[in-house]
Amino acid sequence: MSGPDVGARVNAGVLEDFEALTAADPGEMLRQVASSAAQIREAQLMTAEAGIARLAGESRPRAVVVVGMGGSAISGDVLAAVAGPGCPVPIMTVRGYQLPGWVGAADLVIAVSCSGGTEETLAVAAEAIRRGCRLLCVGAADSPLAALAAQVKAVFVPVRSVGQPRATLWGLTVPLILAARELGLTEAPDEVFEATASRLEDISNRCRPSSESFLNPGKQLALDLAGAVPMVWGTSALAGVAAYRFACQCNENAKYPAVWGELPEADHNQVVAFDGFFGRLAGGSQDGGDFFRDRSEEPDSRLHLLVLRDTREHSQVIKRREASVELARMRGVPVTEITAEGDHPLERIATLIALVDYATVYLAIALGVDPTPVSAIQELKARIA
Repeated sequence: MSGPDVGARVNAGVLEDFEALTAADPGEMLRQVASSAAQIREAQLMTAEAGIARLAGESRPRAVVVVGMGGSAISGDVLAAVAGPGCPVPIMTVRGYQLPGWVGAADLVIAVSCSGGTEETLAVAAEAIRRGCRLLCVGAADSPLAALAAQVKAVFVPVRSVGQPRATLWGLTVPLILAARELGLTEAPDEVFEATASRLEDISNRCRPSSESFLNPGKQLALDLAGAVPMVWGTSALAGVAAYRFACQCNENAKYPAVWGELPEADHNQVVAFDGFFGRLAGGSQDGGDFFRDRSEEPDSRLHLLVLRDTREHSQVIKRREASVELARMRGVPVTEITAEGDHPLERIATLIALVDYATVYLAIALGVDPTPVSAIQELKARIA
């Protein structure tokens, strides 16, 4: 049996009608996405006021372990991407209820929760305290996480949510980068934060709701992907985090599936999907001459390869990217390539994330989906409460 024809449900016209578009976004997710630059500037002030400079007098940790879930946890991935492979200590993100067995007093644990009440994050932060780990907490003021930090006199950075945790990415992430800077783990001068905020303002202007689709890269990407199965690849570890962000935002904003990967690893598995049910076979290239073939089992959707390109790519990855794109196009798989902007890792990852954030909101609206609610998550929480 054939699946639903998603392409037939795409309403491109709603993206051209400002009033209709605004009405289709009652939770103002577009406004939340547009707050990214302001989040960076506000987070710098709040982190300084929280006393992050205290970390400068402490010894370098053996490792940095960021604990969080969902839209809060990706702050750890962004931190690792910004610090890069030259970071003198490992940075890892824990998504779950337990710390790895090796984590101890020599390590810094950073607990991140936009609400300050995330069940898993509180459990891991409490475990870190029992093990004697150094602790830094980032989250909502007057929350259980804030109370936990106060008990052990840990630095606590309050964060003002702009609505949804996934939209408060930079308010949650900037304190982590500033902490790493104080510890000598990354180079991130104040000028970089302002340059990043300026680039985010520029992307917000280009992706503003009143801008027509042919001029708006966020709307155009949404329309390119609507009805397809997005397979998004990053061309570096940094771009791979942006690819993961895209998949998560597709899920939460558009309630839509997506596959993410990173080169070169994706060339060892995901590339084979080009020859499968949503790739070559979806285009009928293998039996295109048989006009009377039975199409009842053919998919209504097909792959669309989205390549998020970093400007710092390994020479072999450049070859793999070019060859992969050629393979996809030879098999009739549409390809879209987006390149990061800026020089510093923070600028590069922020510009990739900003565009995919806008695109996934516009994709939701084009499909007639309210981008803000996450009803399935709320229902799941209620079932296990």
